Amino acid sequence: MNRLNQLFASKNNNLLSIYFTAGYPQLNTTLDIAEALEKAGADFLEIGFPYSDPVADGPTIQHSSQTSLDNGMTLHVLFEQLKGLRKRVNIPVLLMGYVNPIVQYGVERFCKDAAAAGVDGVIVPDLPMYEYEMIYRKHFEDNHLSNIFLVTPQTSDERIRKIDGLSNSFIYLLSSSSITGGSLQLNDSIEAYYQRIKAMELNNPAIIGFGISDNKSFSKACEYANGAIVGSAFVKLLAEENYLERIPAFIKGIKG
Repeated sequence: MNRLNQLFASKNNNLLSIYFTAGYPQLNTTLDIAEALEKAGADFLEIGFPYSDPVADGPTIQHSSQTSLDNGMTLHVLFEQLKGLRKRVNIPVLLMGYVNPIVQYGVERFCKDAAAAGVDGVIVPDLPMYEYEMIYRKHFEDNHLSNIFLVTPQTSDERIRKIDGLSNSFIYLLSSSSITGGSLQLNDSIEAYYQRIKAMELNNPAIIGFGISDNKSFSKACEYANGAIVGSAFVKLLAEENYLERIPAFIKGIKG
């Protein structure tokens, strides 16, 4: 049982995950931010590794990715930084990014290095489910890494059941099919989507992402899922002065 499973076994509602981009705002701030988030009360973390063509990301995370790349961040650099992760951070940590850098690095090598660093799971939005199941699944499972699948309002029940069967920690429930950084949609069709997922009584917990930026949207998401992910709103905070000192108030503002 990895840290993610332990977390969901001990707490199954109002879970808060925070996303931020490794190497932003400065190259060597990754672990400082992670440690500050844990101390402030985040339940788990998603550390993004940058890519030059982040198609699912809005302007805020695109900017952080480009700045990170300009700062010199690569997967090689990130894994060097993460060698110190478990001396400073105890909560579950996932890596999030696009499949191209992982394939260039080598999927088997990526999984081994992630596991060696103490990473618990990986979110790769553009990794096809078929390729994961038929080609890469063994590398993830051999290294006890959870692969997190994404579900959108357009995902069929059949595919959701398939995802549920392939998952072993949680399912990432997108609040919309748009890019990151928007507002949480609460129209009738989105409410029906949330209710449909909840009624399916999936084996794995669900965490809602995209558009969570304050206590109102966090609380609303938690009515339908086990927790929510804040990304763009936190990345914006990292552009401010004394951002490490601002993290406790930010987390308190989300959790209420």
